[in-house]
Amino acid sequence: MTIQGLIDRLGGLAFGGDYNPEQWDEPVWQEDDELMRRAKVNLATVGVFSWALLEPEEGCYDFAWLDAHLDRLHANGVAVDLATPTASPPPWFTLVHPDALPVTADGTTLVHGSRDTYCLAAPAYRSAASRIAAALAQRYGDHPAVALWHVHNEYATLCWCEHTAVAFRRWLRARHGSLDALNDAWGTAFWSQHYTGWAQVLPPRATQWHKNPGQALDFRRFWSDEVLAAFREQRDVIRDHSDRPVTTNLMVPGYQNLDLWAIAREVDLVAIDHYPDAPGPGAAADTAFGADRARSFARGRPWLLMEQGTNTVYAGDRTLGKEPGEILRHSLGHIARGSEGALFFQWRQSRAGAEQWHSAMVPHAGPDSRIFREVTALGEVVAGLGELAGSTVAARVAVLHDPDAWWALDGDGLPSPDHGYHAILRRAHRTLWEAGVTADFAHPEDDLSRYPLVLAPALFLIPDAGAVNLRRYVADGGTLLVQHFSGVVDERLHARLGGYPAAPLREALGIRVEEHRPLRRSERITLSDGSHATAWSESVRAEGAETLAAYTGGMLEDSPALTRHRFGAGRGWYLSTTLEDPDYAALIARLLAETGVDPERPELPSGVEAVTRHAPDGRRWLFLLNHGTEAVPVPEPAHDLLTGGRVDELAPGGCAVLRLPEAA
Repeated sequence: MTIQGLIDRLGGLAFGGDYNPEQWDEPVWQEDDELMRRAKVNLATVGVFSWALLEPEEGCYDFAWLDAHLDRLHANGVAVDLATPTASPPPWFTLVHPDALPVTADGTTLVHGSRDTYCLAAPAYRSAASRIAAALAQRYGDHPAVALWHVHNEYATLCWCEHTAVAFRRWLRARHGSLDALNDAWGTAFWSQHYTGWAQVLPPRATQWHKNPGQALDFRRFWSDEVLAAFREQRDVIRDHSDRPVTTNLMVPGYQNLDLWAIAREVDLVAIDHYPDAPGPGAAADTAFGADRARSFARGRPWLLMEQGTNTVYAGDRTLGKEPGEILRHSLGHIARGSEGALFFQWRQSRAGAEQWHSAMVPHAGPDSRIFREVTALGEVVAGLGELAGSTVAARVAVLHDPDAWWALDGDGLPSPDHGYHAILRRAHRTLWEAGVTADFAHPEDDLSRYPLVLAPALFLIPDAGAVNLRRYVADGGTLLVQHFSGVVDERLHARLGGYPAAPLREALGIRVEEHRPLRRSERITLSDGSHATAWSESVRAEGAETLAAYTGGMLEDSPALTRHRFGAGRGWYLSTTLEDPDYAALIARLLAETGVDPERPELPSGVEAVTRHAPDGRRWLFLLNHGTEAVPVPEPAHDLLTGGRVDELAPGGCAVLRLPEAA
């Protein structure tokens, strides 16, 4: 079954969530059947945390209970996303295989009692995981309920045990080939770290002070590859017995130590879990950030919102509730940006266990509740959007994202702590979102020619190939904004010599950075154009670039802070400091204007999100989400799929999905 087959099977977009019937009894199952019909649930994820019930003893399986639930769901018209339960090994496994328990960087062995208590590199764990995946696929590969396979859950747990050390050394041999090459890559001449035997090489465990940065970066790369290998093992044994698509759920933005570009190439369907980390407009912006990343990782293929919370907004040390209407707006925010549906964790709120206070489609209060009423209304909405299944979203701006740059910025010994990778990416993306512009994410080595504007907000690390590609992009007519502390190290984390950034980028930008000068925590500086900046400054020499704003005062008096360079047919911009939000927004607005990138709907006020999905045959649908408190006229009155009629005004907090005239 292809992804199109999945869409056809569902009759449009997916709606539902994780279903854990093993937590309940038969009267509740009967109520679930009725409530799922009422809410128009058509897809349920089953079995994510069921290993202890499916395999109560090593090699002994009990499938009878799962048989009954799959048959029941199928009879009720609900397709199943069947999960392998390998994120939570059962107690017997850790008793029999204590060496497979995870070990922290400081040497503490974690014990059973939570989820994810395993070492991904432990042979016993990998064997057991493949075995249970194969057993499930053999039994249910052709089951009529199964429409999708779901490998594992939110791959994430790192480990520093001896199994990991063995696997890490094996990976390093394959990457570097010899100890001489490893010593050179890691710069082990410093601090007397030169290795003379492979047995001396360890994972970057807790140590006296700074870890070797090359070692730490390679460990992050290794662990991502270990996840990919573990996923492939399960995926391939499933494919031996089933033709249904296979996926795993990615947890954005930075929860998982994963090269998301790489794992997206391995799945049949990119699927993400997304939980906003701020209330109100912050949650809406974060939803757009997660959805645009998922669409970008999918590279034009379908993707799916696999998990969200009905009433869950994580805000620091507490979980906040959503306001009325936000379940709809957040779900439509993902669908607008390309998701093939909206699923939740979970269907029914657990009455016991570690996540009993995690919100659900059916809360503790039961169906006579605001949450379930909003869920039911959303189910009606999603069912009415079936005609746009398979349509896509086009963006004209890209934000560069590279996991190596992320992992490198997580290292020790940097000049300033103010370089949180995802925070920098979020800021760039949110500024575009507030300007009404839909953005893609792209890798620095991608073909960027379709984007008039590319932002590189956090490109600390860049290989030569990426630097050459960005120079080519500018020379061929693109506009590139590179922000401070970018391009300063290569893929081995070796500093670029002769001035920053990498030589091809210096050529495209027409500048040379000689010195990084982080600012004091509370320091605020003024630039010559009246804008203000914080956190960071640099000593920049213009080598062909035009200075648009300079530093004022101190040793950087009149030194370029913001530059623009005409290079070939394009322009390279360089920002050497952290502009305050209003000034950064003004800069992005200037770049959008110069590159001819208009907001999706220029006539709409700030706070109204507009995104268009396009079908290959020319059909179009405009999503409008009013995050503001004032009513807004609809820019192009048309048939609204949410109400079934024409709509001329968008109420505060209101949404519309307009069927537009077909594109010529």
